[in-house]
Amino acid sequence: MVTVATASDLQTALESARGYEIDMDGVLYRGDAGLPHVNDFLQSLDRCGIPYVLATNNSTRSPEQYVEKLAKMGVSVRAERILTSGQATAARMKAKYPRGTSVYVLGMQALEDAVFGDDYFVPATTNAEVVASGADFEVTYDKLRIATLAIRRGAGFVATNPDTTFPSEEGLIPGAGAILAALVAATSVEPEVIGKPSTGMLVQGAALLGTQPAETVMLGDRLDTDILAGNRAGFITLMVLTGVSTLEELKTSDVQPDVVVPDLAPLVEYYRSRA
Repeated sequence: MVTVATASDLQTALESARGYEIDMDGVLYRGDAGLPHVNDFLQSLDRCGIPYVLATNNSTRSPEQYVEKLAKMGVSVRAERILTSGQATAARMKAKYPRGTSVYVLGMQALEDAVFGDDYFVPATTNAEVVASGADFEVTYDKLRIATLAIRRGAGFVATNPDTTFPSEEGLIPGAGAILAALVAATSVEPEVIGKPSTGMLVQGAALLGTQPAETVMLGDRLDTDILAGNRAGFITLMVLTGVSTLEELKTSDVQPDVVVPDLAPLVEYYRSRA
């Protein structure tokens, strides 16, 4: 039976932990509402000398915008500690496509900035050689039309993440995966997905931390992205019940974390005892 962790469970699971990759939506906040114990948890990691990266599938904001968002919740984090799927997608595209490749971005300004910010890629529309898709809170039929035409004409197709839903203070709303579903239905082409549950972003994060997979914790709220990606990458997987996936889902899922906590409070207590 799946249960939340005891102090002994945490001791066993986290004894070898030397760094954290922490999801944000559903772990640190829901929408614009901060979740409990965030500052205490991050400060406890700092006191114990354990580095962390905030690794989010959400590509709608830049690291600097996330710094501002967190600051409004009373959480102080440096931009260098934030890794978005938009950044990871741009890095993957640069490794795969030559300078000057034309790209159509279906996403928010932050994804456009990540892709076009250093002039490596050239903006395009229906004649694009690559389509990059992410969450877009202002998606229109015309944007879907342009992306569909480009993909059907042979453009490469990459996606920041497959999250079908997005946790907000109102509840779950459509995520990047909902837009992907429309494009896949219209083109019959599956994208290369860069964010979780793929492991590329996690590998990039571990490189920033300077940790090996077996000593890196993936802390998230979603079985189908955070935990699955962490398991695939060989990370220690730690799930909180403050976001998307529930204890009931855990009982029937093939994807299982190493340890489950209701929120961040047990982690605060664990690291306080070790400081």
